[in-house]
Amino acid sequence: MKNNIPSRLEMKSSKKIYVQLLALLFAATVLFPACRGGYSFTGTSISPDVKTIRIDYFQNMAPTVMPTLSNTFTEALTTKFRRQTKLEFVNDGSDLYFEGEITGYDVVSKAVQANEMAALNTLKITVKVRFTNAIDEEQSYDQSFSAEADFSAVQSLDEVQDRLVVEIVDILVENIFNTAVANW
Repeated sequence: MKNNIPSRLEMKSSKKIYVQLLALLFAATVLFPACRGGYSFTGTSISPDVKTIRIDYFQNMAPTVMPTLSNTFTEALTTKFRRQTKLEFVNDGSDLYFEGEITGYDVVSKAVQANEMAALNTLKITVKVRFTNAIDEEQSYDQSFSAEADFSAVQSLDEVQDRLVVEIVDILVENIFNTAVANW
């Protein structure tokens, strides 16, 4: 009958492999961040000639106005560029320039039931963006972006509005950012 207990030789071999793997992991952690290549984990492909950015305040011109939406959106867009690029924010003469307005803030009923009552509502926000790339005019655009989020019809908009606005603004900002600097 064979003994299932590992021998000392097998245990030493396992420990040696374990120590080698730890050493390799440590080396990778220390050495790889020092490598500088052309790849970016943020997904941006900003020309090295682009140094500055300006983001104007996005006025809320939608027929239905949420008082804090302009500030929430403008701050989120600014924060995205501060965190994911090394661009310097300036007040004029920028290489990249964003301006525009919020043009839509709408609640639409969806999933109407047999009793003609909505089971689901959707909050949709639309933003008109004029983006100017002074270094590469071909990347400039004038475009509307929309995003939406659903909520139960048994909830009032007041109950879910703050959470939904943050969720929708995050989607809008990601789409605007990717269209401007990620070339997706």
